[in-house]
Parts: sequence; C-alpha cells; structure tokens
Amino acid sequence: MNSRLVKYWIFWFGLFLWFIPPPLIGLTGHAHAGSSESAGPVAIKQLPKEKFPPFQDDMGLERLAAGLESSLRYYEKLPASRVFEFGGDRFSAAQLKDGLERFLSIIRDYPSQNALNKWVADHFRVYKVSRNREGKDILYTGYYMPVLNGSREKTGIYRYPVYNRPSDLLSFNLKDFCDACPPTRVVGRQAGKDVFPYYCRQTIEDTRVLAETATPIVWVDDPVDLFFLHVQGSGMVRLPTGKLINVHYVASNGHPYKSIGKYLIDSGKIARKDLTMQSIRRYLKNHPGERNAIFAYNPRYVFFKEEPGGPKGCLGVELTPGRSIAMDQGVYPPGALAFIQTEKPVLDKSGRVSRWERFSRFALNQDTGNAIRGLERVDIFWGGGRYAEAAAGRMKHPGALYILMPN
Repeated sequence: MNSRLVKYWIFWFGLFLWFIPPPLIGLTGHAHAGSSESAGPVAIKQLPKEKFPPFQDDMGLERLAAGLESSLRYYEKLPASRVFEFGGDRFSAAQLKDGLERFLSIIRDYPSQNALNKWVADHFRVYKVSRNREGKDILYTGYYMPVLNGSREKTGIYRYPVYNRPSDLLSFNLKDFCDACPPTRVVGRQAGKDVFPYYCRQTIEDTRVLAETATPIVWVDDPVDLFFLHVQGSGMVRLPTGKLINVHYVASNGHPYKSIGKYLIDSGKIARKDLTMQSIRRYLKNHPGERNAIFAYNPRYVFFKEEPGGPKGCLGVELTPGRSIAMDQGVYPPGALAFIQTEKPVLDKSGRVSRWERFSRFALNQDTGNAIRGLERVDIFWGGGRYAEAAAGRMKHPGALYILMPN
C-alpha cells in the first residue's frame, strides 16, 4: 500500500480519535476497571462476606459447566502472567483460570444451595457494580441468534446476499504505524497502491461494488431479517432442503454502528416507550418505501463466514445461551464469572410476553458489542428460537450485578 497515504490517513484518523471519549477508543494491554470507586458515577464495591447475595441459580448447571469450559479455553491461550485489574485489585490469568477450574469441579458435584454459598464465600471475592454510589442497578438488555430462510442460489425469492469477507478489505492497528497513535484497529479498502475507508452500507446495498471482491455465502428472502442478522452478528440459515447452516461475524466495513431505533424515535416514527425489536420490525414491514433510508442510517456493514457450531463471542470461544453475557471488555476482566439478578419474560401460548419475573444466575463475560460501553451495561445472550427472540427484543430492565474474582 502507498506508505505516504497511509501516514496521511493515520494522522487525520488519530486526530479524530482525540475527540472520542476514552471508552470508545479500544482496549489497552490490561483489562482495567479503575479503583474501588470509579471516577464517574459508576461504583465498584468489594462486599464483606455477610453482604454476599444468595447465589440462587434458575438454570441447569450443565449449561453453566459449558460456559465455564469456554472461559477456561480462553485463559489457556493467555500467558499465565497476564494481569487483569478490577475493583482496585490485580489478578493474573493463572489465578482466574485456577478459580474457574475449582468452581467447575464444585458445580459438577451438584452442591446444595447452602453448600454453594459457603464455598463461594470461602474462595471468591465478590464485587458489586452499581450505576452510582447509592447502589442503583445497572441496565440489562439481550441479544439472540436469528434463523433466516435462504438458498445457495439467487432466485426471485432469495435475492438478498449474506457476503463473505471482501478480498480488498484491510485491517490494521494504528499503533503499528505511529507511536503516538492509540492502539486502534482500522478497516480500509485497498485500491491499487492506495488505501481508502471502506464502502458504507448504502453504497454496498445500492451498487455492485462487491461484485468482484466478495462472494455471497447464501441468499436470503427478507431484507429486514438480514439487517437484524448484521446487528446480532451470528445466525442460522435454513436452506430449502431443511438443512441449517451457521454464519458468524468475520469482519465489518469499519464504519460506526448507529441505532435505527434511535433514528425512529428521533424522527417521531415510534414512541420511545414503545420501542422494541418487534416494534422496529413491524414498522419496517409496514413501510417498505422507507426501508432503505432507515437502513442507510446505520453505515456499518457486516461480513460473515460459514462455520459449524454456535456463535462465538469476542474471546473466540463458543457462547452458551443464557450463560454468556456481553460486557465492555475494556473495563471488565474478559472471561470472568459474574452473578446477575434481573427479570426475564414469561410467554403465553401464542408466544407473547405475558409477564416478567425476577431471576438470578451465574454468567460469564464472553462477548462485547458496539452499544455495550462502560460498566453499567450488560447484554445477555439468549440463544436461538422464539423465546430467545422475545427476550432479546423486549429486554431493557434494571438489575444487580456482581463480579466474582478468586481469592
């Protein structure tokens, strides 16, 4: 690539980054969450044992074991001496791995409630994360794995492409080119000896710019389903034969994610109190003439790869429905054990949410998202299917959050 153009681009991109708040700039070498009370409104407080919550779990321990095994696979790839910081304390990757291994061995014995509470109190430090120093709950949302209908061949019905990674897409770290630049990964497009920002969503969807550089994995029948596949990052596609294939995020065009939900609220199309994934879908279905303009509001475009198995989070390990959560990996220790308390939907026979009920369970920090910024946001991965879609699309509830770190 043209080195002078790259340096020119890096200079202006680096200058632009100075105007972005620090949480948006990316990860440092350590997963760092500051001192026992953060500089902002969020507070992290290590609890004395007598104030530990009752560790009641509403799910089967088999899925918890699967989630723990995924985090352990992540820690096995790290240098044992790598340091993570949380709540003003420091932990090595070896300590975190040992703590999860011991916890896994205990839950495989199916301990009683009292025995589990006592064991956690003896072996873990528990930190409560609150939105302020008065202990206000953090915000929980959800995401899921959609199922689309598709075909290997383009037809009159199946005409919306799920693209693989384009051959001209480049990704590199600014830090490798400029000592003064932040360690930010940049996406660009190579054209001859030059590099440019990659095409935005509108350009990709309205023109044939990918005709020579990307091959559709499959073609799907619904542009709204495809848009939400881009938002979720992973999904399954059911072929005409009934076979299901898995497609997972492999890259993006590097443009920032912009919420079409916010656009619909700001433009007066949906009231804030009525906004859910389901209400967005209804609006898009009922107003096809507005669809392209609404989609174009979000310039980010996602590319996929076909791969067996379930979706993988940002740690490169498979996510466990109901157990994996997405958090800001720059402030929470990746792979760490959490205990969550919030609400989940109860569906009636027609698949509608009839009520919400309180629940609590262990979960693991194994993913992230463009909208998951700071300490006060947690996104629960609900898996696939009708219940998962209902929970992910409607969940926006406060709740308590505890992070468990080994003694």
